[in-house]
Amino acid sequence: MPKLYITTPTGEKHIIEAEIGCSMMEALNSESLVEGTCGGAASCGTCHVYFKDPAVAGDQTEDEGYMLEGLSDFVEVKESSRLSCQITLLDIHDGAEIVIAPEA
Repeated sequence: MPKLYITTPTGEKHIIEAEIGCSMMEALNSESLVEGTCGGAASCGTCHVYFKDPAVAGDQTEDEGYMLEGLSDFVEVKESSRLSCQITLLDIHDGAEIVIAPEA
């Protein structure tokens, strides 16, 4: 079970554990840390996160890239930005440090 170290936009710290194979958004949403309004379709941006280590974040999907580009008018989008709905949790995510992006 990957253990994720989460910081909210207000600086609160959380540690959560989630099952391998579930989406990061589901894990964060179950702890009320992100909304995930679109249910994982990469079309709302309410699950936007920043990874401390961009290598752990992996590559963005094409749709995710377009959504993040659209968000950039409202909130900072970084190299390490990802939509957590597009990330399937794997062993590589164990110990990942993630900051929840401010709401757009």
